[in-house]
Amino acid sequence: MFVGSGQDMSRRVRQRVDENGIASPSCCSVIGDEDDLAPKGRQAYVDWTSLSYDTVLLLFTRLNYRDRASLASTCRTWRSLGASSCLWSSLDLRPHKFDLSMAASLAARCVNLQKVRFRGLESADAIVNLRARDLREISGDYCRKITDATLSMIAARHEALESLQLGPDFCERITSDAIKVIAFCCPKLRKLRLSGMRDVNSEAIESLAKHCPQLCDVGFLDCLNINEEALGKVLSLRYLSVAGTINMNWRVAAENWEKLPRLTALDASRTSIDHIAVSRLLKSSPSLKVVCALNCPLLEHDVSFISDRFKGKLLLAMFNNTLASKFDDNSKMPKDIFAYWRDLISNDKSIDETMRWIEWIISHSLLRMAESNSQALNTFWLNHGAKLLLRLMQSSQEDVQERAATGLATFIVVDDENASIDCGRAEAVMRDGGIRLLLKLADSWREGLQSEAAKAIANLSVNANVAKAVAEEGGINVLAGLAKSMNRLVAEEAAGGLWNLSVGEEHKNEIAQAGGVNALVKLIFRWPNGCDGVLERAAGALANLAADDKCSTEVARAGGVHALVMLARNCKYEGAQEQAARALANLAAHGDSNNNNAAVGQEAGALEALVQLTKSPHEGVKQEAAGALWNLSFDDKNRESIAAFGGVEALVALAKSCSNASTGLQERAAGALWGLSVSEANSIAIGQEGGIPPLIALAGSEAEDVHETAAGALWNLAFNPGNALRIVAEGGVIALVHLCSSSVSKMARFMAALALAYMFDGRMDEYAMIGSSSAESTSKSVSLPGARIKALKHIESFITTFMEPQIFAAAALSSAPSMLAQVSEKVRIPEVGHLRCSGSEIGRFVTMLRNPSPILKACAAFALVQFTIPGGRHAMHHASLMQNAGEARILRSAAAAANMPREAKIFAKIVLRNLEHHQAECSKGKKSIIL
Repeated sequence: MFVGSGQDMSRRVRQRVDENGIASPSCCSVIGDEDDLAPKGRQAYVDWTSLSYDTVLLLFTRLNYRDRASLASTCRTWRSLGASSCLWSSLDLRPHKFDLSMAASLAARCVNLQKVRFRGLESADAIVNLRARDLREISGDYCRKITDATLSMIAARHEALESLQLGPDFCERITSDAIKVIAFCCPKLRKLRLSGMRDVNSEAIESLAKHCPQLCDVGFLDCLNINEEALGKVLSLRYLSVAGTINMNWRVAAENWEKLPRLTALDASRTSIDHIAVSRLLKSSPSLKVVCALNCPLLEHDVSFISDRFKGKLLLAMFNNTLASKFDDNSKMPKDIFAYWRDLISNDKSIDETMRWIEWIISHSLLRMAESNSQALNTFWLNHGAKLLLRLMQSSQEDVQERAATGLATFIVVDDENASIDCGRAEAVMRDGGIRLLLKLADSWREGLQSEAAKAIANLSVNANVAKAVAEEGGINVLAGLAKSMNRLVAEEAAGGLWNLSVGEEHKNEIAQAGGVNALVKLIFRWPNGCDGVLERAAGALANLAADDKCSTEVARAGGVHALVMLARNCKYEGAQEQAARALANLAAHGDSNNNNAAVGQEAGALEALVQLTKSPHEGVKQEAAGALWNLSFDDKNRESIAAFGGVEALVALAKSCSNASTGLQERAAGALWGLSVSEANSIAIGQEGGIPPLIALAGSEAEDVHETAAGALWNLAFNPGNALRIVAEGGVIALVHLCSSSVSKMARFMAALALAYMFDGRMDEYAMIGSSSAESTSKSVSLPGARIKALKHIESFITTFMEPQIFAAAALSSAPSMLAQVSEKVRIPEVGHLRCSGSEIGRFVTMLRNPSPILKACAAFALVQFTIPGGRHAMHHASLMQNAGEARILRSAAAAANMPREAKIFAKIVLRNLEHHQAECSKGKKSIIL
């Protein structure tokens, strides 16, 4: 039986969301006109309606928009209070699906709106419909598709605008034309930061200089071209960032920017700036206090700045992978590096504003450096980068905190596709107190911080040591709580954290106790469509939890079977399909310990959906669906239902197509056919459908797991003489002989030997002699006598490998229990204890004890020993079958027969001893026989 192992989150960690925003319930609007619903309650309860105006208003400020709207809907008084203008001065629309209809519903409250944050093109288009004429600050991210037309409309409708920021992703469709419109329409503009423009020409920059006299903070980040000379005409500039801009002429830039009368700080990180330009700017510009040049290769390899030529000025750069400031090599970072920098420029009159700017630009550059995933920066991250990010997480600026948390989530990842992380970096974060800081942010009431902190915790938890620390710091309770959030982004990242934490066996029960199972199941019901990330992560976490017997029961009790089947049936996203199938496989993997296997099969549409998923174009989906069908096929009703839904045809087709697939898919395809073939009708159907050739091919695999399951399937199929003949005709004897003699798996060798024994115990010969059409169509002129000789030879060799001459010689002379116990221990194959045989199969081995071939007699007795050894999972079941059929008499005859091989006699005596043991155990009431 296949049991899915714990698996961590394997999608891109800093996941890109839909450019058009996030699909989530439209919960921002205030609800209805209901009458006063204030509860009369008992005297012991708090009468919330008696709270003062100021107290309730303060409570409202600490709620997100969704909860604020819910609270405002409870009574007329609070509805009026909830519409107070002070509560609607700022809006963070990023977690919501903000479109034209939502904008219309919010417009009445946004008369005094001054600050808005949004995400995606659809939200950008809807902003103008808020009718917030006094809007001062606009900040947007995931704006790659925003065009000049949209940006121009925003600028035209908000002439009071003072701050406009779009990034950090590239705004490739914005041109200089839009900047000219911004300059003309927004004369009060003080801050403009745009990322990823192709070209910022002189005409656009000169328009800013002409029409925006208060413009003091400009950031053209990660652009291709910027007109350096024109920037020198923006005389109001105090803070300038050109970080990541490629084609800079630093000679021209230095020549023009040194004349800017108010320039206080310059960010040239990730550019080609060199020591000549830095020296000229710092020497010639009397106002310039700070130059930030992180990750600038031409500068970093120059040691000429290890001097003290520029008193009171600050250069932030990396030399020898060490962050240096004020032109000295600070190999040891001060405890509070920002306080240290503040002291260095303490004579700056606007020091608070400058320090806030430094925090912002460093957080931006560190995030970009983290995204580059350069191993050349490894020493920097270990020495200083992690500490900087943790310090930035304590900033008073929420967007800096968010970006620092995102940076932590990103810089530890070394392989996006497989979510592999750098353990050294992860443990550096843990060592410097990062886990506690992140959990504090995750416990914040601000949903943006919750989301980014949860993302960082999720990525860090890939490391087992960090996961342990997260659990010890109470992180599981925090994440389980966040998974209940109505904010889809928060819930998605929390589910990712629970996914990674649930890999550890020691965390599974704690997650369940914290309410994580219920929260994860509810996520699937809450966002059934169009929310791929949250569905995949919730299903992935449930899959890991379902691998635990106790937790699997909890998943089923919480409605997890219905939720996962719904996902497998209706979701079109392959990641969610894969995890849903894996979760169903794990739910069905606990055999007799619970009834989940049957429950999954009884869930409407479950088996049909899994059969359809085996036809998916995505290998991971096919693999997990086949694994689920394999586990489910151990239930008799499920097995027949799978076949009724076309499972035989689908799995045979899968086996035929997976010759070049991963070993995981090959193993599960063969395993599912193995499970289905327990039924004789299915076994015949598999043979007729053409399932034998691909199984023979898989039996030749070098992968142990693959050829082991293929051997099991061929063993079951060989029970039918028609299939046995097909196996011979398709060259299966050679494949089975090779397994029997060469596999490193004793289990594979055992099942190959049994398959060969079935094929050549005489029944196939009788079937071939009848001359049926099936036999004629599959004979292919195979020499059955030659194949029989080869098969028996290797069966004998297989059994001989378990026979230690000295022990067997002694056992032939004495039937003492201690001697038989020695033989039993010597021949035992522990894995065989998981195999469950039918009465017909056990009866066939008993009948084989009378076969004329001494080799087959020994093989049959050897098999019966394996199936009845005490401690085997189904040993009691097999003993019951034999006792009920009166097989003990035949075994006693075999043990005493003169023509019985020595080893067969010994094995028969051991089987009799095993039966007596099970009968005694049963009579004591210690175990019940499984019928």
